[in-house]
Amino acid sequence: MNGFPEHFLWGAATAAHQVEGSNTNTDCWVLEYTPGTIFREPSGDACDHYTRFREDIRLLKDLGLNAYRFSIEWARVEPADGYFSQVALQHYREVLEACHENGLTPLVTLHHFTSPRWLMRQGGWGGAETPARFANYAGEVMKALGDAIPYICTINEANINTILWQLGFGLRRERQPETAAPVGIGEGLEGVRSGMSAWWEQCAQELGTTPNELRPANFSAPDDVEPTLMAAHVAAREAIKAVRPETQVGITLALHDWQVLPGGEEQAERLKHEAMGKWFPAMADDDFFGVQNYSRQRIGPDGVVGNEEGVEVTQMGYEFYPEALEGMIRQAAAADLPMIVTENGVSTEDDTRRVEFIDRALAGVARCLADGLDVRGYMYWSAMDNFEWALGYGPKFGIIGVDRATQERTVKPSAEHLGRIAKGNGVVG
Repeated sequence: MNGFPEHFLWGAATAAHQVEGSNTNTDCWVLEYTPGTIFREPSGDACDHYTRFREDIRLLKDLGLNAYRFSIEWARVEPADGYFSQVALQHYREVLEACHENGLTPLVTLHHFTSPRWLMRQGGWGGAETPARFANYAGEVMKALGDAIPYICTINEANINTILWQLGFGLRRERQPETAAPVGIGEGLEGVRSGMSAWWEQCAQELGTTPNELRPANFSAPDDVEPTLMAAHVAAREAIKAVRPETQVGITLALHDWQVLPGGEEQAERLKHEAMGKWFPAMADDDFFGVQNYSRQRIGPDGVVGNEEGVEVTQMGYEFYPEALEGMIRQAAAADLPMIVTENGVSTEDDTRRVEFIDRALAGVARCLADGLDVRGYMYWSAMDNFEWALGYGPKFGIIGVDRATQERTVKPSAEHLGRIAKGNGVVG
């Protein structure tokens, strides 16, 4: 590997709910702890990153990385509608200061799947006032912390509901009676089919809404929330720029390397537009595109085709296919924006496979750069083994291991390998 530009961002990523712990004021906490939950286990203490962030940031610095992507938790900063916690804002000020003191460029995400409980009572991500509320939150964060934030991702994987729907895990638009869960929620996840309606109804009751009107960011039908997410991104970008025009603003999307099989051209174009192309108008005035990729998606005449027989798969069931990052970057270049790889990684217990994955993925990035594509950074997902939503703590994405009982951190060989690449700016040895 070579040819990486000067000032290329080499980092790792986390999300507040997945690592901080005790994030009790979020909608997701309710989804996890309500009886009948589809979550294999709750987030609980997570990685206790909320109190151990200095130790974790020092680890990333010592490895040789120069960037850290993390999220600010809306539910901590604005625990009640219109009330902003100065204590929470000060905490995130200290996280940002720790990044700068250790030579890490912070990339901040304002919304990484979880929302304040109070937002669900007011329509959630289907509410007409949600874009304005999100923009107000973004503006308050910038007023308090903006001088320390060079990059902001407004919303993480804003297209996730479409991606899940395309893979058969999503939520269809058809509705059951008011007392029932929306048809198809979490379809395909282990243990979902039994008791799902009662679980969803109880979650709605706890969150002060009805089953049909419960609109979390990442457990909803695409048509129910994506227009709101798009409007929220635009409104937040305007609020951020009004406070600090020099802060670089973007959004992140979950993207496949869409590979077309014979006869699949029309289906591929449709799926790509639904997952990516339709977001381009909302992104037109962004400063960068946060691209996130884990594998490829093969498209035939009837739509998505499963993995080829005998291929290596990860703990998530994805095909182990690091070359997908290159293919995805080349397709995402259609947005005509500078790109930052804000997530790319692999879930495996075998760290040698993680090293292999990183090398092959970065070789693809190098080829994109050699062809003149504007890629400005690579954030490995994730910095630590963490809470992987409905799958709990089973999947291991981290370059740093975390003992569930003691919270002790263990630097894996893959972390040291990525650090050597970062110190050499893409050249190892």
